[in-house]
Amino acid sequence: MPMFRILLLVVAVAFALLASLTVVKAPDWSPWKLAVLAGEFGHWVAGATAMFAATVLIGGRGAPGWAWPTAGLAAVATGLLLVPTWQAWRLGRELPARLERAFGKQEVGRAAFSPAAWFGRDPEQVAVTTLQPAPGLPLDFYRAQRSDGRPAPCVIVVHGGGWDSGDRTQLAGLNHWLARSGYAVAAISYRLAPQHRWPAPREDLRAAIAWLKANAGELGIDPGNFVLLGRSAGGQIVQATAYAGNDPAIRGIVALYAPSDLIFGYVNTHENDMLKSPALMRQYLGGTPETARAAYESASALYLAGPGAPPTLLLQGTIDALVWYRHSERLAAKLAEHRVPHVHVALPWATHAFEFNLHGPGGQLTTYALAWFLA
Repeated sequence: MPMFRILLLVVAVAFALLASLTVVKAPDWSPWKLAVLAGEFGHWVAGATAMFAATVLIGGRGAPGWAWPTAGLAAVATGLLLVPTWQAWRLGRELPARLERAFGKQEVGRAAFSPAAWFGRDPEQVAVTTLQPAPGLPLDFYRAQRSDGRPAPCVIVVHGGGWDSGDRTQLAGLNHWLARSGYAVAAISYRLAPQHRWPAPREDLRAAIAWLKANAGELGIDPGNFVLLGRSAGGQIVQATAYAGNDPAIRGIVALYAPSDLIFGYVNTHENDMLKSPALMRQYLGGTPETARAAYESASALYLAGPGAPPTLLLQGTIDALVWYRHSERLAAKLAEHRVPHVHVALPWATHAFEFNLHGPGGQLTTYALAWFLA
């Protein structure tokens, strides 16, 4: 019996440690994806922790000395796992007004966040066509699902992966949602480090845009209406590409948990952070900020954003364990300085990849903000 009680206590401690990832950043040595579980699926896990606490209390009525601490830990875990729900509800109440101030009034047709949406179905998948705009750089095309016959706006999605990994198939659920919402999606490939350094990804993105424009009629897209969407490393690529260029066809930028100042990122971390990011930046940019300053600056949105930049939507968790939230915060301040229409959605419970679950707190707020921004 004592061993069984110890086992129950260990389970309660494990629940509490998992739940703590909704309020503190995952340590560098930890599996950060557990924070996605806690933050974006925690409302379901909370049901299990609550049942566990109740079971321990009922089963341990004759031995409160062990039952109360064990059940108490599980109860604390339950409360922490519901923190994202409370915070998303608060954020969802103010988000429409912020989006309207920046981008004008739109009708999205649903609440920014609702617990009822936890039970929603994933968007029905659309047919995906793999195209080859350049040798070795395939593109997945999701045709817009619309019946009005007009050319569709096109969202170009650039994947993350630390510049040396990842591919165009990552987190494709959002692509299907966009296509079902009436937007064409082109999920592109780009050359990866260390074999290919910056600005190779920028040139690949520009080439993909040019190819999409040239084939707009066949694809059913509007060649003058592109939005660039990038996650993490892909967010860095879309920001630096759009802010450095002057392409009127790029109508907007969406960057999710993206590094926007690589010099700042390099000097404000350490060699053994979760991503080993200094080594990633050296192989991507060809050196340190001292030896490859021009590359760091040309890859950093903070050095490129200025008056006339495309409207920008930034989304990031404030306890992101891979990219410091100050990147998005500082870029938002720069955009405000230059009066660029923008909204920075800071999710206080969230880490990287918070939109993995489109029905979770991060996923709901992401799709709501996207629907408003793209309308």
